[in-house]
Amino acid sequence: MSGVPEEGQSDAGGQDRTARDDFRAQVTARKADLERQFEASKAQFDEAQERIKARTGRNLIVAILIGLVFGGALLLSLLVVKELFMLFAVVIAGFASYELAQALRKGDLRVPRPPTVAVAVIAVPVAYYGGAGGQFLAVVAGVAIVTAWRLVEQALPSRRTDGAALGRDLAAGAFVQGYVTFLATFAVVLTAADGGQWWTLAFIVLAVAADTGAYAFGLMFGKHKMAPVISPKKTWEGFAGGAATSLVAGVLLALFMLGEPWWFGLVFGGAIFLTATLGDLVESLVKRDIGIKDMSSWLPGHGGFLDRLDSILPSAAVAFVAFRLFG
Repeated sequence: MSGVPEEGQSDAGGQDRTARDDFRAQVTARKADLERQFEASKAQFDEAQERIKARTGRNLIVAILIGLVFGGALLLSLLVVKELFMLFAVVIAGFASYELAQALRKGDLRVPRPPTVAVAVIAVPVAYYGGAGGQFLAVVAGVAIVTAWRLVEQALPSRRTDGAALGRDLAAGAFVQGYVTFLATFAVVLTAADGGQWWTLAFIVLAVAADTGAYAFGLMFGKHKMAPVISPKKTWEGFAGGAATSLVAGVLLALFMLGEPWWFGLVFGGAIFLTATLGDLVESLVKRDIGIKDMSSWLPGHGGFLDRLDSILPSAAVAFVAFRLFG
């Protein structure tokens, strides 16, 4: 009754403490092992990312995430309330026109930015509600406004240049309106038409499929350069992969989305692939002449808005013609 623990009780307490100590040691060892595995996996992932980035010139994970966000916004605007596509197009046209005007300034071409962006933005609702006629008037008026603005700047002593430089500036201003505003509003007019939203979605999917197929096949199999002076990373293997992807996607979209025969899918997919590739090369040529890698850095992993639109803009005109003929 003295309160002193018996021998059996002391041994049991010691065994419990030993068991707890062993358990803690096992937990600590397991935790350390998991941390080592995590660090090793992270190092392998970072190494793979660096290899991909070194070969492609972009952060692929960030690029995919941004693409998913824009894709979701596009689907929402086309499939839920297609009038929302105007808001989507306003953002795209506004940023793209500003990027191109800003980039051309690096090539000593003075394109007035405020009227350039304003015209691109205003042309979207004009084209949506005014159709092809409104689109044409918006672009012509846009060229006139940008030209007048530059001529007014020429009258200011601080903005005055020689006649040759002024001529180049006026031509560059008209080029922005033709390249961004005119081509972009084809998609707006197409979407506004009855059932046109499905054709807009189809040609954008085809342009993305062409770009993705060319990118994937070029990354895996690319060896033979296609246009090394204009776009050093393009290969003939990527070209073939993009063509195959576009043709398959074209047939599927024709049959299950547009209600057209399979042969139309081949023609449509092939046409969009060619215009998408041509648009990509044209933008690469513009950037090469200016001496820049990307139009801007607003979209990490992609460059700028225009860097993502280079294949879509000329494809919009082809899709509009196809809709008028078959839609």
